[in-house]
Amino acid sequence: MLELAGIRAGYGRVEVLRGIDLVVPTGAAVALLGANGAGKTTLLRVAAGLLAPLSGTVCLDRSDVTGWSASRRSRAGLCLVPEGRGVYPHLTVRENLAMQVRGREVVRAIEQATEMFPVLGSRLDQLAGTLSGGEQQMLAVGRALMANPDLILMDEPSEGLAPVIVEELMRAVKQLTETEVALVLVEQNSRLALEISARAMVMDRGRVVYDGPSEDLRRDPAKLEQLIGVAKV
Repeated sequence: MLELAGIRAGYGRVEVLRGIDLVVPTGAAVALLGANGAGKTTLLRVAAGLLAPLSGTVCLDRSDVTGWSASRRSRAGLCLVPEGRGVYPHLTVRENLAMQVRGREVVRAIEQATEMFPVLGSRLDQLAGTLSGGEQQMLAVGRALMANPDLILMDEPSEGLAPVIVEELMRAVKQLTETEVALVLVEQNSRLALEISARAMVMDRGRVVYDGPSEDLRRDPAKLEQLIGVAKV
C-alpha cells in the first residue's frame, strides 16, 4: 500500500531523514517509534505529500506519487491524522464530519462515526473547539474514517490525553487493524503501539535502527529502551 525508498528530507539546510526505507502492506499496521527528534513526523509529512523529499521515491498502491500533491494523495486513499487534533474549531462536530462526505452519505457516515465514538453523538451541534482534547482527537479519527481511506497515517493520537480516554481511543484504533485499512502509527506510548501493530520500526536521528515484528520488542522491553533511549513502556 505504501513504499518509501531512499527518502532523504529536511528543512532548509537541516537534513532530518537520511535514507529511509519503509514498506506498509495492504491492511497492515506498523508502529513507528523513536525518541523526540528522531524524524517520525517528518516521515509522515513526506508520505502525505506535505514535504517534498530531497531524494528517494514515494509509492502508493504501486504508483509513484513522489510528485503528487497532498490533496491528490488524499483522493487516492491516503489520510493523515496530524499531531494536535486537526479539527475545525469554529465548525460544529456535525459540520466537521460532513466535510468528508457528500449527499445522502452524510447521515450514514455520521452514524458510523458515532457508533465508534458514542460521545460524539451527544456533541453533534457543539463547536469542535469547545470539546475536550480527547473528544477532539476522537473527532479527528472519526472524520478520517468517514473518507474510507486505504491508508491512515496517525501522528501521536494519545498525546496529552487522560488514560481513560487513551484506552477508548486505542480500542477504536485497534478495530482499524482488523479491517483492510493499512495503518502507520506514531505513538509516544510504545506499549500500546506495540500491542496494536504487527510490525514496528524504530528511528534514531533520521535512520531506521530496527525493523521487525512488534512481538519481539513487546517481549524484550530492555531492547526497546536501548533502541529508543528513554522508552515509554
